[in-house]
Amino acid sequence: MNLQNIIKEIETVDPEFHERVSPRREAIKNMTGFGKKLALGALPLAMGSLFTKAYGQTQPTAINDVLNFALTLEYLEAEFYTRGVAAHGAALAGTPAIGALTTIRNDENNHVNFLKSVLAAAAVAKPNFDFTAKGTFPDPFNTANYAVFLALAQAFEDTGVRAYKGQAPFLMSNKTVLEAALNIHSVEARHASHIRQMRKANGDTTLKPWITGNNRGAIPAAAQAVYNGEELETQATVKLSGMVVDGITLSAAAVTEAFDEPLSYKDALDIAKLFIA
Repeated sequence: MNLQNIIKEIETVDPEFHERVSPRREAIKNMTGFGKKLALGALPLAMGSLFTKAYGQTQPTAINDVLNFALTLEYLEAEFYTRGVAAHGAALAGTPAIGALTTIRNDENNHVNFLKSVLAAAAVAKPNFDFTAKGTFPDPFNTANYAVFLALAQAFEDTGVRAYKGQAPFLMSNKTVLEAALNIHSVEARHASHIRQMRKANGDTTLKPWITGNNRGAIPAAAQAVYNGEELETQATVKLSGMVVDGITLSAAAVTEAFDEPLSYKDALDIAKLFIA
């Protein structure tokens, strides 16, 4: 029996088979076509031009610029975890921590590979990173500085979560790419929560899985920009703090913990720029 006959047999038993398959086929076609369009219609962007453009405008409108912004952040995270697993792997051998960090490393590298495949020839090159931020932080890959490594991991993950949220509206012209970006966003949020739990297990017993106000916790002041703007007490023009619900007055802390705020394109690049060598 040939393929066409097999499909006819399936449709006889399941009349909705074609309807379920077609959207998936269109999604794949859409993604493939998008990648080809970029490959044929856009020249590769140099890293320098990306940052020049970033500091000359508050938000790019072209999808490939937004995706290159995401790719730059993913390059940073992928490199950080790849080097971190190599540096701390022996000391953490046999622990749940190294298993979690290895999984996160693999996730970040998969994000890089996905974005590069979509952008094709338009993908920016990976920059050189300085994870000490020009000496602001102790070397996170020194085994004596494992706590610093986890603190930076938290800052990077929290940046990623807010940055993807901030760029979602600018990907709405391509539903498939938007959906993929949101899929990455939720994984970054899981990473952020897990890293916080790892920091708590490593000694920061007051740390929560979520952000309260714009409190950065036990992270150096240079990373404060990651958390600025998280202290909003108003959602959709409604001031929530001070409201009484079922006899309970909502505190500012509770309100800010319940909502995560987006990070603008420029603010996220300002943070990333700290770590560009």
